[in-house]
Amino acid sequence: MGPIDPQHHHWMGLALDQARLALDTFDVPIGAVVVGPDGEVLGSGRNEREALHDPTGHAEMVAIRDAARKLGTWRLDGCTLVVTLEPCAMCAGAIVLARIPRVVFGAWDEKAGAAGSVFDILRERRLNHWVEVYPDVRAEESAAMLRAFFAGHRGDLPL
Repeated sequence: MGPIDPQHHHWMGLALDQARLALDTFDVPIGAVVVGPDGEVLGSGRNEREALHDPTGHAEMVAIRDAARKLGTWRLDGCTLVVTLEPCAMCAGAIVLARIPRVVFGAWDEKAGAAGSVFDILRERRLNHWVEVYPDVRAEESAAMLRAFFAGHRGDLPL
């Protein structure tokens, strides 16, 4: 883990924009972007589980698929995945399989995170690929959006 890069802050803003779009389909507001080595956004995604009735419709999975299609390859060497919430085990596995070398995330997921909170799949030495992890980038913004969403579902706050 290194210092927060100003680019990470900017890219997280793009992921937060994606997270807000998830609200339109009543999906949990999580967003992600895949950024190429030159800083170009190659893929973007938001949670689409409710919209598509797809249990794999996590923001990271959508963004990874989008970037792979754009590049014409499953290997996302040199790319950075930026996501508003710590990836789960499924998404962490996809990150490893796509050979993404860096993940930047906002809020920690203390219940299902797989980048250091519950599991650490991204840095598991028994796997064939390891990922640099940059947590806590605009974490409060990411967490606040999630808190508001879940509070609204409990009837505590209007959305």
